[in-house]
Amino acid sequence: MIRNHGLKYRIGDPRDFIRKMNPLVMQMTHTGKKNNASTRRKMILRRMKKLLKIVESHGQLYYDLLDNHRSESDLSYNQAQVILERMQNTLRQIPSAIDQAAKRIIQEEKVNNTDKILSLYDGDIYVLIRGKSGAQVEFGSGLYLAENEDGLITDWQFFQDQPPADSTLVAGSLERLKEHYGPIRSYTGDRGFYSADNSRLLEEEGIYNAICPKPVRELENRLCEGDFVRLQKRRAGTEARIGILKNNFIGKPLRNKKFGNRKRRIGWSILAHNLWVLASIAAENCREEQEPFQYVS
Repeated sequence: MIRNHGLKYRIGDPRDFIRKMNPLVMQMTHTGKKNNASTRRKMILRRMKKLLKIVESHGQLYYDLLDNHRSESDLSYNQAQVILERMQNTLRQIPSAIDQAAKRIIQEEKVNNTDKILSLYDGDIYVLIRGKSGAQVEFGSGLYLAENEDGLITDWQFFQDQPPADSTLVAGSLERLKEHYGPIRSYTGDRGFYSADNSRLLEEEGIYNAICPKPVRELENRLCEGDFVRLQKRRAGTEARIGILKNNFIGKPLRNKKFGNRKRRIGWSILAHNLWVLASIAAENCREEQEPFQYVS
């Protein structure tokens, strides 16, 4: 018998269930395309389901215990409500999670992305089809960033659903950049931003097109242009900028739940990042002004 928050219960360490589930998850992962892989996955899923049913029964038992005897605990009403809501949120989704797994593995049916439970704690997570080697599919929300040569983030969009193709983002981004910053000299992007429509748009606007072209012959010709090569080299630094923003300002992982809260966090993080960049530029300018003039004969 264990007492916690003033309530008695018989369950052991809840982490024991995680320790039991982890080997099953690894076994499921390693079935791969081996012989009789389908049979092995079904066997492992049945063991997972049995363990999950035990967890569900324990969860419901202690949900009822706290709900009926909250006054006997050392928790305030609000503290108890937060715990109960979190428990109920998980308990409510367990039957659907089991059903989805059974459809995919036992019945070998596809489950629509819109019906999948991707996170027990945040419903605003989506399947992102990236098509990258080693990362065909990712989970989360799409974020578009544009920066200038000084490293200031000048435009951004956060997408709640499946983000549109990169090539469709150029026109809208140009409009926002012109509205807030005036004329644009050049626009740079990787091959995903390339399209004939974007090339025509940039030419009509008098903006130097430094988007990496998809056709190999066209790319070979563009590599003879000094400005194109310079801007493409500069573009490579955008990956580092994304890492700086993500790791040092937004936080990794982003713990805010719900799309609106995450979007607000990203907005404030971008503001803080830009203030940091401006302060770095100002400090560098001050150092240059304070350096003594050296006369060389």
